[in-house]
Amino acid sequence: MKILRWSLALFALFFLLPLAISALLYQFNGVGTAWRTADRGSAGLLPAASQHRPAVVRVFAAPTVRWRGIFAVHSWLVIKPEGADSYTRYDYTAWGAPIRVNGFAADGRWFGRMPELVFAADGAEAARMIPAMQAAIADYAWANQGDYRVWPGPNSNTFVAAVLDAVPGLPAALPPNAIGKDFPHDGRWLRLTGSGTGLRLSLGGYAGLTLGWVEGVEVNLLGAVAGLDLRRPAVKLPGLGRIGMAPVATAQAGQAFSAQH
Repeated sequence: MKILRWSLALFALFFLLPLAISALLYQFNGVGTAWRTADRGSAGLLPAASQHRPAVVRVFAAPTVRWRGIFAVHSWLVIKPEGADSYTRYDYTAWGAPIRVNGFAADGRWFGRMPELVFAADGAEAARMIPAMQAAIADYAWANQGDYRVWPGPNSNTFVAAVLDAVPGLPAALPPNAIGKDFPHDGRWLRLTGSGTGLRLSLGGYAGLTLGWVEGVEVNLLGAVAGLDLRRPAVKLPGLGRIGMAPVATAQAGQAFSAQH
């Protein structure tokens, strides 16, 4: 009984309480109102592609539309090969063909919500990644109409996770509230993490455990993730996302990008 009480207490502390706080913040901030007419224009996070010759890779995430933003973010991928005069944005959505290309501004607000930079790479590093990413997008297993499932996946976060996984050793991890990121997009329930620094066990996306140097320690219950980043100290909580230091990959790439401007 003592083990059961401790388990329930930990579940309430690390899963129920963060989600309750996220719901209160949602109500307090008034987000989700008039979402159909909300701003989806550029948030100014990218330079004009025609004036920026180096290759670019970006992953952005922003709270999903309306009340679902309490629980999850929607993530997307932006690619620009070296010398290209435009960005290409890839989203995976529930309407139309699941893989949506340039449906929105590359760094656009997601129905009024400011995007969070999840991963950034520029120059030779980005150029090395892009061919593998483009191949993964072309070969994505869940690309047919009707394949999209909000929960537990495959959804927008499953798609981005699969593309990132296609680049061996890529030091990136999606936010803990990117529900669907742990869905086994390739059918493997036990596999190396995307960074290659650990292991991920996923029981169909409904539950799982991740242990990795880049990904940290993550416990997945019904798609909600709680955990710790030990490399760059941070707490990962359902609904609230990552609280603590920024991931090394994001910080280093962001500094390199800023240095070019």
